[in-house]
Amino acid sequence: MTFYDEVGGYATFETIVNGFYREVALDPVLRPMYPEEDLGPAAERFTMFLAQYWGGPSTYSETRGHPRLRMRHMPFHVDPDARDRWLRCMRTSLDEVQLSPLHDATLWDYLERAAYAMVNTTEPSGIGPAPAGRSTLETRSSSQDSTETP
Repeated sequence: MTFYDEVGGYATFETIVNGFYREVALDPVLRPMYPEEDLGPAAERFTMFLAQYWGGPSTYSETRGHPRLRMRHMPFHVDPDARDRWLRCMRTSLDEVQLSPLHDATLWDYLERAAYAMVNTTEPSGIGPAPAGRSTLETRSSSQDSTETP
């Protein structure tokens, strides 16, 4: 039995994600990072990702390809404040779901590590898409390729 099955499957992850985005919608720093007026598509993608990661259906990869989390978040200003706000929103949602202590700790450990990994700046200002000229994962990779020797 997978973690996904143990916590109640897709419905549990959907509840967690919906609670999370309810909180994000109220946060003045996080909300602008989601350009879509309706947070529904972002919630659906996040639910599919979490479900797949924890042993559920592979719908995320089938529809979106490899998760590439760091690359997908690179265009956004994710500083320690944004990370902490993200974690507060997620903690609120997880507390509402009331998973078993073991499942809660396991999921929280993953989410906390992922949130720290998404930080891409220590600059305290700016939200939304990165300003023009800021290097992205793709531009850094291509410039590294051109400087490497065979």
